[in-house]
Amino acid sequence: MDEEMILQEEAVQGSWTLLSLLASLLMVFGGALPYVPQYQEIQRSGNTEGFSTRVCLVLLIANILRIFFWIGKQFEVTLLLQSVVMILTMFAMLHLCCAVQNSNRVSTKQHRITDLNVGSFWKWSVFEDYLLFCFGFTVLCAVVSLLLMDSGVFVETLGLLAVTFEAMLGMPQLLQNFNNRSTKGMRTHSGWAMTAGSRPLSTALVECPRYHRPIVGWLEV
Repeated sequence: MDEEMILQEEAVQGSWTLLSLLASLLMVFGGALPYVPQYQEIQRSGNTEGFSTRVCLVLLIANILRIFFWIGKQFEVTLLLQSVVMILTMFAMLHLCCAVQNSNRVSTKQHRITDLNVGSFWKWSVFEDYLLFCFGFTVLCAVVSLLLMDSGVFVETLGLLAVTFEAMLGMPQLLQNFNNRSTKGMRTHSGWAMTAGSRPLSTALVECPRYHRPIVGWLEV
């Protein structure tokens, strides 16, 4: 009898372990999956006008900040991996957008990060410029974090900034659709992702201090 109970307990424990693993995988890759149809749509149509690359900017900043927040206040490793996957996804989207835009470009003039032109910010023609910007932003965060990581206020501010950027994810695409007077070229899957955020709001709120939660919740809505 005791052996049967032990076997049943082991079976239940194994089932919970499997479910936990599946849930972790869903959390890691779930935020990036809605961008797959958008990637395929851009590839198929050869047109990037329906997708705002500033969505990539918002998510890159948010997830870089979240990684530094994790260093200062370690939470689930699953969420750290989620940030890494999302950063790689946004780089893939930017690489595709640059390739498509360059293939469709009539003018030979290119916008480069070295132009130091505010008007062409995040409208660069070369993918390497986006990498350079992200590298510079990461180095800046690393230097500031190295100096201030012992401050609890600084760490909590990093977390607040990360979820605030992520909560405003839909704003760039909304402005893009407003300027285009159309949603053509944007897949509904991506629209859902931007509406819901790249991860559940509940997860974002768990990372935030209690006194930050009303702010983040309001921004998400």
